Amino acid sequence: MSKVMSTFPAGQVRLSPGPIQARFELNKHYVMSLSNANLLRNFYLEAGLWSYSGNGGTTAASTTSMDSPDQWHWGWESPTCELRGHIMGHWLSAAARIYAQTEDMLVKAKADHIVNELAKCQEANGGEWLAAFPETYMHRIANGKYVWAPHYTIHKLLMGLYEMYSIAGNGQALEIMKGIAAWFYRWTTKFSGEQMADLLDLETGGMLETWADLYGITGNEQHLELIRRYDRRRFFDALLAGEDVLTNKHANTQIPEILGAAKAFEVTGEVRYREIVEAFWKCAVTDRSYVCTGAGDDAELWMPAGEMSSRMGVGQEHCVNYNMMRLAHTLLRWSGDAAYGDYWERRFYNGVLAHQHGENGRISYFLGMGAGSRKNWGSETGHFWCCHGTLMQANAAYEPMIVMEEQAGLAVCQWIPATVHFKRGEAKLSLQLEQDGQYGLHPLSGWSVTGMTAITKVNIPPIPRHRPDAFIYKLTLTTNQETEFTLKLRLPWWVREGASITVNGVQETGLFAPSFFYEIHRVWSSGDIVCVELPKTLVTESLPDRPDVVAFMDGPIVLAGLVDEERTLFGIQEEPGSMLTVDRERNHSWWNQGYYRTIGQERGIRFIPLFEVKDEAYTVYFPVSAKRLSPTSIETAVRS
Repeated sequence: MSKVMSTFPAGQVRLSPGPIQARFELNKHYVMSLSNANLLRNFYLEAGLWSYSGNGGTTAASTTSMDSPDQWHWGWESPTCELRGHIMGHWLSAAARIYAQTEDMLVKAKADHIVNELAKCQEANGGEWLAAFPETYMHRIANGKYVWAPHYTIHKLLMGLYEMYSIAGNGQALEIMKGIAAWFYRWTTKFSGEQMADLLDLETGGMLETWADLYGITGNEQHLELIRRYDRRRFFDALLAGEDVLTNKHANTQIPEILGAAKAFEVTGEVRYREIVEAFWKCAVTDRSYVCTGAGDDAELWMPAGEMSSRMGVGQEHCVNYNMMRLAHTLLRWSGDAAYGDYWERRFYNGVLAHQHGENGRISYFLGMGAGSRKNWGSETGHFWCCHGTLMQANAAYEPMIVMEEQAGLAVCQWIPATVHFKRGEAKLSLQLEQDGQYGLHPLSGWSVTGMTAITKVNIPPIPRHRPDAFIYKLTLTTNQETEFTLKLRLPWWVREGASITVNGVQETGLFAPSFFYEIHRVWSSGDIVCVELPKTLVTESLPDRPDVVAFMDGPIVLAGLVDEERTLFGIQEEPGSMLTVDRERNHSWWNQGYYRTIGQERGIRFIPLFEVKDEAYTVYFPVSAKRLSPTSIETAVRS
């Protein structure tokens, strides 16, 4: 399959020290805190390799032993929950990516050990079946009896095993996948097309994607046949016919199936699969529109196209957020269209980072958009929602979208500090992307040595008097020989007039358009420096069906008003400065990006970035009125 852009192998793009890397490390700490015994417990139980009966079943169980029930994983990983085992796959995916990013051998050793233990469980089960629940779950759904998403759960396991093989180099993980595939090939052989279609109408997760992943490695005809069998034609054909088969349907049931179609296109080359993906994006995003965070879903259901004001309650789901980012990444690779990079960025700041607690790394399943929302944080070992798993994956996988490779050169797709090492012919190169947090802004900024230097040294350029209104970046190239290639830079949708790009101090004079890749083609030398300044401003974004109800955005960042009720703001909607002014702009040695407060209102409200909200009540959308109503006018309006 021909791709416009290609993702670098995992680990080739490395995050640079800073607040985003700190979020990554927060996730790494959590991933490594989960014990092997607890991750494996339900797999051992199903394979007959572990049992528990307290103290021989004769006395009360100890509550101090690490093997006692109060130390186990509960919630959706409970031995009594039908979805048990799904976290294992997420954990393996996260561990594989964390290892690739950090080369931490403790992560590798832990993950390899767990894969080895899973292999023992598979062997004890007869050499093929592997799950944290019995095979009878599959027979029950085949007989029309409800079970909570066994396909979904096994997909997560297969995905984790695939990434342990493809990213972390664990060959045993691939052999486990082959055994599982053999079981499913034999099980599905007995079903007619109609029976298989009925099975696929249950939540199958990304089974199609993992069969495509496996076929891409093995070329085995049985694995290709599994792709055919897990092709959900009832859904896919309706999308191709232009039908809206999403509204009020379970959003994250469908996105993994579309990711499966995308992978099937990549390994088979069949254009129909690509058309399915593009039809889905049109239905889910282009025609549906979205709220300011990028979400078209509320409470796990797709909202009606363009009609979202009545769905501002529970909020967006993290699984949907993460999987739509994966899909945007795929479509960017295929098309090179900067709009997909814009969408990914919107979902990153106002989804991945906003769903993660910035101090302890815990997860908020949903992210409310309604007035007086609060983030409901899951516990470390007591909930294990589906979003708990995608949190671990999403916060282990920042880097694939930052820089991608093209035939002509490199494309900087996300402005996240990182370094990429790559080759062009015989030349060995590295490109370092840095962000200036003193003369420009830095999301999630906090204490740093650079910030301390800025406030203590007087023989360097003075810090701006007030908070800057631009993101400033420096890209430094290192190479062992001069090399000719094209460097593409995504100019995001939010960039305002006055953008600047210089190469070694010389101003570029091309078109600096929003949602556009700016290209620099030249012979590059070691030490070449590209400086990029992206101005932004405070803007309002209306709900698709309520032009008088707005959210405030500062560049790509959604702001949250710290208020527990809906408030009408008075001002000029197109001029957010008539309602908000800068607040607490500087804290010690860093700028507070996205901090504002209201002006000219009856009662004041503070605004901070949505991703900084922890336990406060918050409101994202506000009705705006050009003038205040008198008490008499209000009474008249209420009576009418």
